Amino acid sequence: MDSWSLPWSLLFGILLGVSGLPTPENFVKDIDAGIDQDIFDINEDLGLELFQGDIRLDRVQGRNSLIGEEYRWPHTIPYVLEDSLEINAKGVILNAFERYRLKTCIDFKPWAGEANYISVFKESGCWSYVGNRHIGRQELSIGANCDRIATVQHEFLHALGFWHEQSRFDRDDYVRIVWDRILSGREHNFNIHDDTESDSLNVPYDYMSVMHYSKNAFQNGTEPTIVTRVSDFEDVIGQRLDLSDTDVLKLNRLYNCTSSLSFMDSCNFELENVCGMIQSSRDSVDWQRVSQIPGGPENDHSNMGQCQGSGFFMHFDSQSVNVGGTAVLESRIFYPKRGFQCLEFYLYDSGSGTDQLNIYVREYSVNDLDGKLTLVKEIKEIPTGSWQLYYVTLQVTSKSRVVFEGLRGAGASSGGLSIDDINLSETQCPHHIWHIRNFTQIFDTPNASLYSPPFYSPKGYAFQIYLNLQSLPNVGIYFHLISGANDDQLQWPCPWQQATMTLLDQNPDIRQRMSNQRSITTDPFMTTDNGNYFWDNPSKVGKLAFFPNGTQFSRGGGYGTSVFITEKRIKSRDFIKGNDVYILLTVEDISHLNSTSSQPAPTSSVRDLCSSVTCENGGICTVQDDKAECRCPSGEDWWYMGERCEKRGSTQDTIVIAVSSTVAVFVLMLIVTLVSVYCVRRKYRKGTSSKTPNVAIENQYAF
Repeated sequence: MDSWSLPWSLLFGILLGVSGLPTPENFVKDIDAGIDQDIFDINEDLGLELFQGDIRLDRVQGRNSLIGEEYRWPHTIPYVLEDSLEINAKGVILNAFERYRLKTCIDFKPWAGEANYISVFKESGCWSYVGNRHIGRQELSIGANCDRIATVQHEFLHALGFWHEQSRFDRDDYVRIVWDRILSGREHNFNIHDDTESDSLNVPYDYMSVMHYSKNAFQNGTEPTIVTRVSDFEDVIGQRLDLSDTDVLKLNRLYNCTSSLSFMDSCNFELENVCGMIQSSRDSVDWQRVSQIPGGPENDHSNMGQCQGSGFFMHFDSQSVNVGGTAVLESRIFYPKRGFQCLEFYLYDSGSGTDQLNIYVREYSVNDLDGKLTLVKEIKEIPTGSWQLYYVTLQVTSKSRVVFEGLRGAGASSGGLSIDDINLSETQCPHHIWHIRNFTQIFDTPNASLYSPPFYSPKGYAFQIYLNLQSLPNVGIYFHLISGANDDQLQWPCPWQQATMTLLDQNPDIRQRMSNQRSITTDPFMTTDNGNYFWDNPSKVGKLAFFPNGTQFSRGGGYGTSVFITEKRIKSRDFIKGNDVYILLTVEDISHLNSTSSQPAPTSSVRDLCSSVTCENGGICTVQDDKAECRCPSGEDWWYMGERCEKRGSTQDTIVIAVSSTVAVFVLMLIVTLVSVYCVRRKYRKGTSSKTPNVAIENQYAF
């Protein structure tokens, strides 16, 4: 993995506006046309009549229906990505699934013939049903401009059983709805569900929820329709970054999740047990848990020294050992399931600049109880004087530990190596890290913008990222192909490479991050206004450009968005930490998502079979063994039954029937018993009378 750090002296070399170079505004394609449209804006512009802006109701579901346990999905949800979806949307949906796996116990699997599944397709707008409707093929639309990861998460939260946050019964305690600012005919979108109809799962109202309307939802002018009673949250509501902590809490409570699927460990060393890590007895010196080092770092990375009495990290004092001396720290034991992992941590070098950090994996087996130690990564030439972010890809399939070995290098040392904020998950690591230092100064520079260093994709395509800070309060981001060393061996126009650009939220715990992400995909058939292929070889269709060292190259057109994030949003959370910003970059080939996958059964059969069946009393039509059946509702002491749920039963009725039946059986048995006794006695008496003379004669002869 490449990690680029931009010193301040080089930033001026890549700031745009250099004489003779084209301005980026004339050389980029904005997929959002400069407008940051929310889900409800998209649907409103399309004239869609949907409940609360993005909810589709079926004929059974009332507008205030209670989402009970019967409407939950299994923990592993079958899905189909229909051919109508744009290929970029397919990649985004799969990325959204990974975020669910990281934070919850909810998983997704391709449909294999299960009775109920989610069919994700492209129709007009972004919308979903609420909960598992038990209708077989349940649709969820990711239409044009809906292919953002938080939009996908929002719609899938509806499918999982959640309404909008501002429709909670206690909504008015936290926000004020300004009714005269709402579009005429859209007032019903602000209705609430009372506490007999919707469950808040005993969690506080969440201004940060990805399920909350923005302050301008359905406005008829320029004034906000929702005013938060705590003014600090005015520009917070309506975030479309990621699931909030409370979103995750509610989802885990609803589905009784006790752990998440792909998360393995997170450690910021705040606790004295150092997350169960162990020190080796075969090294030169131990790692020490400290809060600062005289030669640096002066504080930890988790809190940046802002919390008195907290803020710890682990430090290897390389000046206390000879050259070649080591300090070894091993993680607790893990039991991987997926066969691939991503290790993330921050590293600080205050030593000689030649100190080294080695990452090993110790894998255990029946025949090797001590574990086999395998070197995975050697981290050398570590920049000194600041925290640096690193990712290491692991491929472990058995019981194992992760091992950190600090190694003393040559030369005089005034400190050593420090590590902090370790995260381990069964996810894919990003391909590249763009580390931007002194970001606050750049942000405050008028008309500042910058290009990243050059990177290469796994397929060999060279590219750059352009960050546009000239149109504040909005920040733009664009992906450019550039001429590279492999161009003669590559396919042009560049086909179906999905570039995912993530502004990292540097929260110490990966599960609590709300990073901002945007993906674009290279369509080889897309053309420019002059008829050229947009993603053709940059040497053919690009513009002349220069690296800061004067090297000449060609840069193709940029593709991205001018409304990637706002100035207020980027200054929130931990996007800027220690005056550093990290943009994570992944470019992967998703051409396989273009192929049509075979389906276990026709997707329209469920709807056709149920179209002629009407279930009474709130029953739901389902298909079992190619036959439409009614699934009847029930409560604690009542239920409906019959072919169309036309009959009602209850515990009281059952008790009455049971008692009546018992009494009837008892009376019947009593009658049978009495008759039997009577008949036996009568027969006995008759038999006794007929035998009396013979007995007398026998007795006479006996004497």
